[in-house]
Amino acid sequence: MLPTDPIYTANMNEQQRTWFYAEYEQARKDEIIGVLLALFLGGFGIHQFYLHRNNLGIIYLLLSWTGIPAILGWIECFFMPGRVRQYNAGQAMYIASQIRGSAVSYSTPSAVAAHCASCGSPIDATAAFCHYCGAATATPAGIQPAV
Repeated sequence: MLPTDPIYTANMNEQQRTWFYAEYEQARKDEIIGVLLALFLGGFGIHQFYLHRNNLGIIYLLLSWTGIPAILGWIECFFMPGRVRQYNAGQAMYIASQIRGSAVSYSTPSAVAAHCASCGSPIDATAAFCHYCGAATATPAGIQPAV
C-alpha cells in the first residue's frame, strides 16, 4: 500500500519517485499486523517493538509478569491503526526529505547532530519526523541537540 498523498513526491522526478516508493515499501508497517501483535502479544510489548518504540517495549517486557501490559495491549489494539498510519506518514516524510536532500549538501554539521526527544535516536535536524519512532520533530522543542 503506497501513500496516496502527493505531497511526499511533489517536485520529484520519475527516478526519485521510484526510489521513494521502493524505500517506503520496505519501511512501512501494516495496520493489521500491528493490531494482531497488540491483541495477542501486547502483554510482552511486541507491538511497541514493531513500531520501533523500543523503550516502551522494554518496559512492557519487564512488567509482563504483572499482567498490566496484557490489559494495556488489549486496549491499545484499538489505537494501533492510527499509530501505524502515523508511523507510516513519518517514514514517508523522512524518506522524501532524504531523497530531496540527497542532492543538496549540508554546510552545517549540526544539521545531523540531533536526537529525537521521544526515543533518543540520532536524526537529521531538518527532518519533520523521527526515522526510528515516527515522532514529529518539526518543532524546535522536539529536537534536542546532541551532547
